[in-house]
Amino acid sequence: MDELIARVAQAAGIEPDTAGKAIAAILNFLQKEGPPAEVAQLLEKLPGSADLLAANVDAPSGGGGLMGGLMGMMGGGGGLMGLAGKLTGLGLGMGEMQSVGKELFAAGREHAGEDLMGTIAASVPGLGQFI
Repeated sequence: MDELIARVAQAAGIEPDTAGKAIAAILNFLQKEGPPAEVAQLLEKLPGSADLLAANVDAPSGGGGLMGGLMGMMGGGGGLMGLAGKLTGLGLGMGEMQSVGKELFAAGREHAGEDLMGTIAASVPGLGQFI
């Protein structure tokens, strides 16, 4: 997982600690919103993902500013808006969010295969803008 965190940090131009928290937020989101069997397979194939999720249970739950206001207007912090709020809470802008998502999904394709990642991506409406 350290290799993935370093890869994501470099691609997004963010600190490794922030990259780890962002990866954990995305994986947690996928566990809640994605197809359970496929996400479980992904987590099995991404070395260290269970430990990363356990270590980041208290990742930020909402962002301030514009994203926080939009989430409030939309009635909460669930779904893709909730994920965007968490990533905003980590200090990420849209470009950084996209870089993190693209690198994480690229690593997923390398470890778990294109078909599995395609199924996961297709199951979450709007996810394509982040990957």
